[in-house]
Amino acid sequence: MLCSLALSLLALGAPAVHARSQPYTVDIRPVLNDLDIKIEHVAQSRMLVLNLTNNSPTRVRCNLHFDASPQTPLRTTRHINPGQTGTSVLRANRRWFSVTVDVVCAPAPR
Repeated sequence: MLCSLALSLLALGAPAVHARSQPYTVDIRPVLNDLDIKIEHVAQSRMLVLNLTNNSPTRVRCNLHFDASPQTPLRTTRHINPGQTGTSVLRANRRWFSVTVDVVCAPAPR
């Protein structure tokens, strides 16, 4: 009986543990210029990982602008060949509650 009660309490607490793993919202605003770019994010408590997969037949240049106020904004650029994935990471120096990521991709010269 006691074991059953403990398992029930543990099951009730499980969603709360998962909810703490991402204590912020992520808003991705893409401008892909008709390119086939897949954008995935992995939000963890102290960092945000953004994966960009280039499914286009041409090399692309993606400019990323992370805004996680009150943290200083971060700008970065990734060149991604066809069929490849580029990764960009924003690490928390200060606690944030929301992150806005502007992603602008365009064909890149070789």
